[in-house]
Amino acid sequence: MTERPRGDDGNDANDRDGAGDGPAGPGGWSWDDPEGALALTAEVLRTPRARLMPRISEVLAGLVPHIALAQLSGICTHTPASASGAEELSARITGAELARLAREVTPGRPWQGEAVLGGRPRPAVAVAAAPPGTDGALLVLVRARTVAGPGRPPAPLPERPLRVLQQLWELLATHSHHRAVDAAPAQAAASRASASARARAIAELGGAHASALSAILAPLRSAALDDATARRTATELAVTALLDLRGAADLDRELSEEPAATAFARLADALRPLLRHSPVRLDLLAPAEGDRSVPADTAHAARAAVRSAVLAMLEQDGLGRLHVRWQFIGNGLRAVVRDDGPGLLGADALAVHRTADRIAALAGALTVDAVPGWGTTVTVDLPLAAPETDGAGPADPLEGLHPRELEVLDQLARGRRNREIAHALHISESTVKFHVANILAKLGVASRGEAAALAHRAGLPSTAHPAAALHAAS
Repeated sequence: MTERPRGDDGNDANDRDGAGDGPAGPGGWSWDDPEGALALTAEVLRTPRARLMPRISEVLAGLVPHIALAQLSGICTHTPASASGAEELSARITGAELARLAREVTPGRPWQGEAVLGGRPRPAVAVAAAPPGTDGALLVLVRARTVAGPGRPPAPLPERPLRVLQQLWELLATHSHHRAVDAAPAQAAASRASASARARAIAELGGAHASALSAILAPLRSAALDDATARRTATELAVTALLDLRGAADLDRELSEEPAATAFARLADALRPLLRHSPVRLDLLAPAEGDRSVPADTAHAARAAVRSAVLAMLEQDGLGRLHVRWQFIGNGLRAVVRDDGPGLLGADALAVHRTADRIAALAGALTVDAVPGWGTTVTVDLPLAAPETDGAGPADPLEGLHPRELEVLDQLARGRRNREIAHALHISESTVKFHVANILAKLGVASRGEAAALAHRAGLPSTAHPAAALHAAS
């Protein structure tokens, strides 16, 4: 029995330089015909996230033969870097290596050549996609070396399979982006918890490795050692390891956070096409602290909430202007959308987009204030860090109230009726009733009098109350 020749990493090398001419994908479908290409794409889109990378590898086997594949994505905060294929190779591919390669690949233009993956140069094909409002996504397929000569790279792939690969990745990246933006509340909460746990683990591991490498550097740099060459070589290796470690930490931070100015610019890019053919004027006010970092899932939620509010407002008649603003309030991000419409928009107008559920999953708050004849204001408050509880309970009994609810409670503490509160705050009387009901439920009291008494004990009515001034800042 004749043994098949094996190429790089011990994988079969025969027929690995061809692309898409003969092998069929799962189900017997081929990339050579449109129906087959659509069927294979559908196979990927139906695959659960946990099995996605192996499934992509299966459907691409007949198009671009490979021994492993990896992806790097700023779209998903849960698993930004992942790999599949030959275990001895895929387990060694690092996010830092993928990040270096990503800097060389232009979205929309397939790349092929040698790249350092798993610790050494390997032949690879890479495609990048950048859906609007994302950091982009990179897909890398590691090819096997041929056995015709020692270390000989495989022949370059023809243009057709590269074009198909690029279009498939564009579709998958866009689909992944939509899943992230429109994620169910439970999924958003799980993503945040996972991203936070990963960041803590990397920070702890990074601190331990940095301390160890720093300790090694000290004696190696000591003038008391005789072997200068060994000392210099070891020092260079240790410095390189430290730089790689810091690069990995920087990469994780880039994938799980983004500057507020960048996040707001992506929102602006997504909103402008909505009003391109509309007479409505769009005013955008970016956060003053543009360099301040915002968790990726918080930025996703804020952009989604603003977009939902804008879409709901655009359905009104008589609209002439929209104002969108982000600002930092304490340790939270506030997004405000205000219009000059009829002022009849209700909170249920955003229900179709599950906006309130997404915001609640991140421990945030959504307030809709509609004043007939004056317009509607939608306010979204999102914490920049997951809330921590120690079981002791909040020291301030009013801590759980939204800014608008604090204003209404302040009016209650002054002994004012619903109509007077509506006039003072420029909101409708029905909106006042809605806020009063929420206040009673959150404070655990049965009447307006009990709520007023609790407010007096907490320092209301008083504009000096720390939480009462939040809404005025907007």
